[in-house]
Amino acid sequence: MVEIKKLLHSRHLLFLLGLLAGMIADKGTFWTLPFVLPALALVMTLSTLGIPNNVFRTPRALLPQALLGTSMNYVVLGNFIIGVSAVLIREEALWTGFVIMAAVPPAIAVAPFTNHLEGNVSHALTGTAGAYIGSLIIMPLIAFGLLGSGSVEPFRLAVVMLELIVLPLLVSRLILAKGWNEKIEPLKSRLTDWCFFLVIYTIVGMNRNLLLQRPSILLPVIIVVVASTFLLGFIIEWVGGLFRINRESLTLLVLFGTLKNYGLAGGIALYLFGPVTALPTVVATVFMLIYIIWLGYRK
Repeated sequence: MVEIKKLLHSRHLLFLLGLLAGMIADKGTFWTLPFVLPALALVMTLSTLGIPNNVFRTPRALLPQALLGTSMNYVVLGNFIIGVSAVLIREEALWTGFVIMAAVPPAIAVAPFTNHLEGNVSHALTGTAGAYIGSLIIMPLIAFGLLGSGSVEPFRLAVVMLELIVLPLLVSRLILAKGWNEKIEPLKSRLTDWCFFLVIYTIVGMNRNLLLQRPSILLPVIIVVVASTFLLGFIIEWVGGLFRINRESLTLLVLFGTLKNYGLAGGIALYLFGPVTALPTVVATVFMLIYIIWLGYRK
């Protein structure tokens, strides 16, 4: 529990400052908006440094955990997000945001959180790597299937997937191959946190007027987010208990089944659809951190 608090403490503070800054000084979003995608690309590059190159050298060993991570994150969590938001969300822009959220792969943080919660870290790494490779096919299928080709421009989607998934994965492989990751490691956490600060500030700032005029718009968003973390996590644990799944494996199932890459979802939503569509990702990011602390407390 203490380790998880240390892991999240500064991040919590920066995220809170990002929220407050967006509500108080929204004019700066004019300057920060162009840097959102590059900041997220940097976050993805730094985050995927945690996936060693040898994971990709043994495809046969990668496949079982890749299927597990993909199934929990898309079949279970993705469908849950879409189902609950279809019932509760009436704003088209927010519905689109939840579809994008369902379409993105799991949070890169699944692996470090698995480590702190004493789960199976090697399976977390292979499952995450496999899910990201699978997302290159699954993400367009979900986006076009639920939003329609008229709502999503294929070229713009391809560009953002290239910038936020493919290139970061390739660059991180190069950094690991050259051994540059040792020099980057001391700066990685702080750079990641400040990049997320910029993203949260920009999305909140661009939605400031909407939030002040219609604060009730957040209520259904919060319900969907809480249901897809706390409630779904409880259901997964309960079902896992029925099947007597061991604690290490069950921890991994819960994390894959409750955590999405909300930064990636926010960038795609902002770039393709606008700030209102990205709003659910900010709410989800805040509650993800609360949820991880709750898991640590329960452990």
